[in-house]
Amino acid sequence: MKKIIYLDNAATTEIHPDVLNEMLPFFKKMYGNPSSIYSLAKSSKRGINLARERVAKALNASTKEIYFTSGGTESDNWAIKGIAFANEKKGKHIITSCIEHHAVLHTCEYLTKYGFEITYLPVSEKGIIDVKELERAIRKDTTLVSIMFANNEIGTIQPIKEIGEIAKKNNIYFHTDAVQAIGNVSIDVEKLNIDLLSLSAHKINGPKGIGALYIREGVNISSMIHGGMQEFGRRAGTENVAGIIGLGKAIELSTNDITRKTGYLKELRDYTIDEIVKRIPDTIVNGDRVKRLANNINICFKYIEGESILLMLDHEGICASSGSACTSGSLEPSHVLLAIGLPHEIAHGSLRLTLSKNNSKEEIDYVIERLTAIVKNLRELSPLNK
Repeated sequence: MKKIIYLDNAATTEIHPDVLNEMLPFFKKMYGNPSSIYSLAKSSKRGINLARERVAKALNASTKEIYFTSGGTESDNWAIKGIAFANEKKGKHIITSCIEHHAVLHTCEYLTKYGFEITYLPVSEKGIIDVKELERAIRKDTTLVSIMFANNEIGTIQPIKEIGEIAKKNNIYFHTDAVQAIGNVSIDVEKLNIDLLSLSAHKINGPKGIGALYIREGVNISSMIHGGMQEFGRRAGTENVAGIIGLGKAIELSTNDITRKTGYLKELRDYTIDEIVKRIPDTIVNGDRVKRLANNINICFKYIEGESILLMLDHEGICASSGSACTSGSLEPSHVLLAIGLPHEIAHGSLRLTLSKNNSKEEIDYVIERLTAIVKNLRELSPLNK
């Protein structure tokens, strides 16, 4: 079997050994239901409390503002629906962007069935919203602004601090999907005026099926899941104890020494982009070269299909993607690439490589060598390449 070179860390990440080691006892030895009162259950409760402290510390929040969920999608749904329905007497207008994750876009689309109006802010060719357009879009009946921290496809980082200031000035709640940003960008919810923030463990070397929603104290939000008094009475259901433990350890590890980690990734990222552009003609780098996640590379190759590239890379033992893992079965080009102005035929030729600190320059050199040959071969077969 070939050695696997994994370059799809925006889709999911390998669980860290320290994370797994902390989780394991809660499957076998400390398996009590944390809602029970005997000692076995109290071990589970203590583990959850520690994890909540770790998540709160990573965001500069209080522990009573951290709510565990099943992942980023549930957190996005809860934040948007919960604010919408709890505040509909004030207004039924929500502002978001056209390049959000589908967990946000589809939730907003759902709300239109209940009379809510959604404004979708456009983005520049680099994938960044204009804060002046945001200000112009605000109405008397606006209750929520939901703008992602960093895009999952092209990696662009939005002007979160300015958005938070505008929302606060206008007495509007501000939610950000920070699933891709956590562990890659330092986040302080107080300094950034964030009211609600979604995150997920499996993007930061934690387990799948667990996430969290930060809800600033005093925010008026409805619950989505009813049944019990777990999560301070706001999110019912027996806790995923081992998953919560894993999230707590993963966020602690991923937010320690972010500067050193991102410094390495930026260097590797920029080297990769520069070499690809130098060796392969007719390539387009998507997103802002500076205001982007340290590990994100998104490039379009003219005249060929991204799916063909992925299949041939896979044959070489290289894992990559053409966009969001949540839409990988779609035949339509990425809504993000179309939003930044790429025509359909070019958007179809996209490749996303997302690095981790475990990737080496030697691996990248091999990927560039194989990618160069693959693109050349595919273009020779393409009727679009005249």
